[in-house]
Amino acid sequence: MNMLKPGILFFACLTIITSTNAVAQESQNWPAFRGPGASGVADGYPLPTTWNADPAQANSEGVLWRTPIPGLGHSSPVIWGDRLFICTAIPENGEADLMLGAGGQPTAADDSQEHRWVILCFNKASGEELWRRTAHQGVPRTTRHVKATQANTSIAVDGENVVAFFGAEGLYCYDLDGNLKWKKDLGVINISKYDIGWGYSSSPAIHKNRIVLTCDDPSNPFLVVLSLLDGEELWRVSREGVCERSWATPLIHEGPETTQIVVNGWPRVVSYDLNSGDELWRIQGGGDNPIPTPFVANDLIYISSAHGRLSPIYVVRPEARGDITPTKDSPSNEGIVWSNFKGGSYMSTPVVYQDHIYLGRRGIVRCFDATTGEKMYQERLDDRASIIASMVAGDGKIYCTSEEGTIYVLAASPEFKVLSKNPMGEPCFATPAISEGVLYVRTTKSLVAIK
Repeated sequence: MNMLKPGILFFACLTIITSTNAVAQESQNWPAFRGPGASGVADGYPLPTTWNADPAQANSEGVLWRTPIPGLGHSSPVIWGDRLFICTAIPENGEADLMLGAGGQPTAADDSQEHRWVILCFNKASGEELWRRTAHQGVPRTTRHVKATQANTSIAVDGENVVAFFGAEGLYCYDLDGNLKWKKDLGVINISKYDIGWGYSSSPAIHKNRIVLTCDDPSNPFLVVLSLLDGEELWRVSREGVCERSWATPLIHEGPETTQIVVNGWPRVVSYDLNSGDELWRIQGGGDNPIPTPFVANDLIYISSAHGRLSPIYVVRPEARGDITPTKDSPSNEGIVWSNFKGGSYMSTPVVYQDHIYLGRRGIVRCFDATTGEKMYQERLDDRASIIASMVAGDGKIYCTSEEGTIYVLAASPEFKVLSKNPMGEPCFATPAISEGVLYVRTTKSLVAIK
């Protein structure tokens, strides 16, 4: 049984874009993990279908630029205006260990040497490095799985602030030019299982003047909201007895009356009031390694998880309240539009695009009707395709990134159709970003722009 768990992920943003035409006319920001609202969708520009980004092949094509990235990180690129940001962890001597291919044994990497946690800023049009800042330097305070990194989290940016959170290595806020505004140490946050810290991966979420962080260390799990201005803690709620572990980024959803924070977790998914920390609704059970980030589409909240007995998909009405746990006999209720207990994602966050939801796991792609839950298909990509990065979509296409270094482009359709298989030349764990018709992909060694 695949026990792999972690820190590989990914995390969530809160800007809500209501018009793709308006997005196209602007710079099409991708301000946090999975872009606006953590939806993973960017329409309004033609996007690439076929390319070859393997630098070892003479016929490489479609690459706008490629730049090397030092160290190791699964941090996904984020974009504001003409700037692109990522995080990386650079060991003092040599390269950090990274296990490729299948392997779910609880094996920790040897990270006993000193590391530098670095934030990098690039010009998105040219790939030129604009600045880099070392946020923290020292021996890691927690271990990580050999398939994870010390820099799993993605940055969140709002046009004035660049926020990076490295778990036990602290929270940092810079301006867009790389000047440190403030920093904060939240203590040791060890997202452990089987006595191994699997690696922190829950990215920060920004909403107006607030930062939301999920810190589900099993020994002291909590959710905290801080001031974006100076890092002052506004409130904290304990998740003891609520959640034993979670690697997902929190979703912030602003409704007409209430703004809520939705946190994927096990054994409970919980929504909290952003202003007070009061619980709004909860779902019991689910996959026992919750990694995918909740997101909003069709004015509904989509949540998935996997590992263990269940691999559910939950589709929740934002106005839900109380215990809304569905059952096999009652897969829908006043709070749940539909649910499916087999078919969810393990590490990859699904994407909802053009009325369908697409999910990837272990080389399998599943498609359901996003509003009814009717299953459209379940098909295999390739035997070697291992889907860890989250899916993104735009221009009638679904981009499915495989760990072994191939990006599959699927037609956005209720029928399974692979439009192309595109080599990147290096393994891929991070989720791509999309902006103004360009796909930005972080491999294990490089940052690549594809147009």
